[in-house]
Amino acid sequence: MRTNSYIHHAHTVYEHRLDVPLDHTRPLGADNPTIEIFAREVVRPGKENAPYAVFLQGGPGYPSPRFGTFDGGWINRLLQDYRVVLLDQRGTGQSTRMDAQSLSFLPTPQEKADYLRYFRQDQIVYDAEAFRQELAGDEPWTTLGQSYGGFITTSYLSLAPQGLKASLITGGLPGLVHVDEIYRLTYQRTAARNRAYFQRHPEDEATIRQIAAHLRDTEEFLPTGERLSSARFRQIGMMLGGQGRTDQLHYLLEGPWVTINGQRRLSTQFLEAIGDATNVAPIYGVFQEFIYACATPELRGTATNWAADRLAEEVPGFAKDADPLDTSEPYYLTGEHFMHRVFDEDPGLAPLAEVAQILAETTDATPVYFPEALAENSVPVAAAVYYDDMFVPRELSLQTGELMGAHHYITNEYQHDGSLYSGGKVLDHLLKLLAD
Repeated sequence: MRTNSYIHHAHTVYEHRLDVPLDHTRPLGADNPTIEIFAREVVRPGKENAPYAVFLQGGPGYPSPRFGTFDGGWINRLLQDYRVVLLDQRGTGQSTRMDAQSLSFLPTPQEKADYLRYFRQDQIVYDAEAFRQELAGDEPWTTLGQSYGGFITTSYLSLAPQGLKASLITGGLPGLVHVDEIYRLTYQRTAARNRAYFQRHPEDEATIRQIAAHLRDTEEFLPTGERLSSARFRQIGMMLGGQGRTDQLHYLLEGPWVTINGQRRLSTQFLEAIGDATNVAPIYGVFQEFIYACATPELRGTATNWAADRLAEEVPGFAKDADPLDTSEPYYLTGEHFMHRVFDEDPGLAPLAEVAQILAETTDATPVYFPEALAENSVPVAAAVYYDDMFVPRELSLQTGELMGAHHYITNEYQHDGSLYSGGKVLDHLLKLLAD
């Protein structure tokens, strides 16, 4: 392991880099090279001998947060008791980034898809274990997993529980069922969030319908050059699932129009804002459904097959080609629901469209959760389950939590990102559950 260190706001920060196998389950070789994994360790003065806690970021496809200071929110609370390791999951941040450019060394979509099979939850667990052994030796550590980080934690509890002293999960207990069952519930939750939002801002519902109809009939282009489609526009519904972003959605929609030569057009500022709101990391777009593929041994042999795209037609309000001006039917913004056509529109995703298709058809992915192991779990687990969570359905979360014997903190006070917006209260509550 290679390490640099410095002092940042009175805290000691260590930047660690570790070479690990692409596939931890096979010997190194020409077909199994090493990749580099990065983690940033933060130590508060006086806590040099504290136990380790590793933070597992939500996503998939996003690195651990980069903090300007460490005196607020969950990081401040965690640093009171732990040396905190902020792991950049493989494919993100400084850990062997994954995008179309970095995959260009592989000549075919099939080879790219085969490579990306090793960027799921199970291999991230093995990366974390490699870091734990370097930093703590035989001592187990505590995990804090937000959203997808909780999915990784559940995989950790399935595959390497010996490395865990305790696990904290916020909005991230995965359903151990087929992705169709998960997405049917997330569509229902997203519809409910749309309705609640339209009750608060009825004028925004009319604006959304007008913009969608305008995009159907008029070419408007994002700053990156691609035409803005109604499907891409509806992705701003992701903002409905966050504690602090719902109000930002209203501000985004408050003034979209300008008039040019008597014709109504979308303003440059609005298009820039939409581009920012719908921009996603490539690995997020490609992996959004692949993280659910063959998730348990019982699900092996099943493909995700563009679940969000297929199921959009089942729930009123989400049909892809619905007439937005038909007020006899609801017309909703989408959430974590990637439509197939977006891979043809988004320039960051378009080069990976064939790769995403291969992964959507995959029926032999390695399982990442093992219910039999979870049923025998002895690692203390405390999990925050947000009652109205738009992204991780509470019913399925509670089933998984009960299977592993987790202590649940069920609340409707916060949305999916409540750990970020609670000022450390959610984490503090979970730590008290572990102490009890």
